Amino acid sequence: MLTFFFLVMLGCSACLVLFVSREPASKKNVGARLATINSKASGDSNDQIALTQKSRPQLSDRIGERFKGYHLGGNLECLIIYAGSTQSVGRVVMTSGGIAIVSGVVADWIFGVPLVALLAAAICAFIPCGSLMFQKWRRVGKFNAALADAIDLMARALRAGHSMASSIEVIAQQSPEPLASEFATCFQQQKFGIPFRDALLAMGERVPSDDLQFLITAVLVQKETGGDLTDILDRTTAVIRDRIRIQGEVSTRTAQGRLTGMILSALPIALLILINIITPGYSTVLFHDPLGQKLLMAGGILILIGGFIISKIVDIKV
Repeated sequence: MLTFFFLVMLGCSACLVLFVSREPASKKNVGARLATINSKASGDSNDQIALTQKSRPQLSDRIGERFKGYHLGGNLECLIIYAGSTQSVGRVVMTSGGIAIVSGVVADWIFGVPLVALLAAAICAFIPCGSLMFQKWRRVGKFNAALADAIDLMARALRAGHSMASSIEVIAQQSPEPLASEFATCFQQQKFGIPFRDALLAMGERVPSDDLQFLITAVLVQKETGGDLTDILDRTTAVIRDRIRIQGEVSTRTAQGRLTGMILSALPIALLILINIITPGYSTVLFHDPLGQKLLMAGGILILIGGFIISKIVDIKV
């Protein structure tokens, strides 16, 4: 039960830190009084008090602000933006911590081995981030699939006499998601006075797409050096479509390697589970004997190393 005690103490420590670092009650009272005075002066007290209550930071917001000061928090915030999620950094961290504690306690109750409980907690804590990474991969894939047609639409709009801003608005109106929302944001930004260059670069930061970077680079270079923008867009579209075609061919040729890596990584774990289902208690010695625990750890590390090497072999950049 050492792992259970450790996880409980970890949760209590986190709660104690949040309790100590909370906003003082005197400061809250002063803020509430100032809000009441301002609301009376404006003649709309109910709306002002409701607005003040809604603007108070929640627990997840305070956790997110503390994590943003670290490198991990910044990366997590970028991942949330790339995935197009409405979650906050604090909510993701709280969800990961809760899943880790629950899974660790359950694994310790089932197996009674601290190493297995800690491993289960570490793996399950990655579930929210893994979900965000999958959403990012799917979102960028949809964006890239519709980008070539959107560039063709932009070129046709420019040939018809539209301005660059107007052609971006056309893309926002007639393209599928998530491309439509991103170009709509870009159009609204430059409509409200943000320079066109900054709006394009901001869209490139929100969407981690190499194809979009090709488009942004081509447009900005044309703005600085001049030339026929429609011809540049046609060439950019051809490059993007050729790149997508080559990526498809590479993915087809490396499918066997990826499948081999997944099978070799999952086969030992599947066999261990299957053997214990057929013969309960067959591998108990591995979990309770010190030598067996060392062998399990070595086997897990070797599986991770092998999967990493295979992934690097089949990961061909185009």
